[in-house]
Amino acid sequence: MSAAKSRQYSTLHAQLAQLNSNLADTENLLRMTAVQAGDMRFLGGYIGAMFMGSAKVLGDEGVKGNADKVVKKEDEED
Repeated sequence: MSAAKSRQYSTLHAQLAQLNSNLADTENLLRMTAVQAGDMRFLGGYIGAMFMGSAKVLGDEGVKGNADKVVKKEDEED
């Protein structure tokens, strides 16, 4: 085998080792992302439930009344 071919095989081997390492890193990142996506889904549902609960406690008038107060306050500042 010629020296050039040996050098090419050596370079290919190093590149394949780097590719294998990068694929392992990508697999770990995807696994972590999948876990975090499930957690984000849970948090989204939890926050949505809190918003619905606060709207029920405050009532529609309470939510609308606070929004009207903010608008009036902004109008007064202008």
